[in-house]
Amino acid sequence: MGIGRNVDVNGGIGLSEDEVNYLLENDIVRVTKELSREYPWFSDLDDGRKDAMIDIAFNLGATKLRGFKRAIAAMEAADYDTAATEFLDSKWAKYQVGGRALELTDMIKFGDYVE
Repeated sequence: MGIGRNVDVNGGIGLSEDEVNYLLENDIVRVTKELSREYPWFSDLDDGRKDAMIDIAFNLGATKLRGFKRAIAAMEAADYDTAATEFLDSKWAKYQVGGRALELTDMIKFGDYVE
């Protein structure tokens, strides 16, 4: 089924904050299910590490996330320092998300949001 909608704010009707939040919540549910299916250890993570992995997986997509073999292996082994280092040692961290990578890898290292 195809349904058209012009969401361009210049000439279109855009999206309301409620619509944006609805789409985001659906994406979070989808990514969480994907991570749970592919990585059995994901469900054992604390909330901070889960949120970091959801954010990373959402940003990278499942295929590119699979390329982080050493980081994923470290996550599975609960070696969060190594996992954080491996995620940081990437083009994703250096060129794509910048400072956000530091925040996410701190969440992986410490298991919580770090201020």
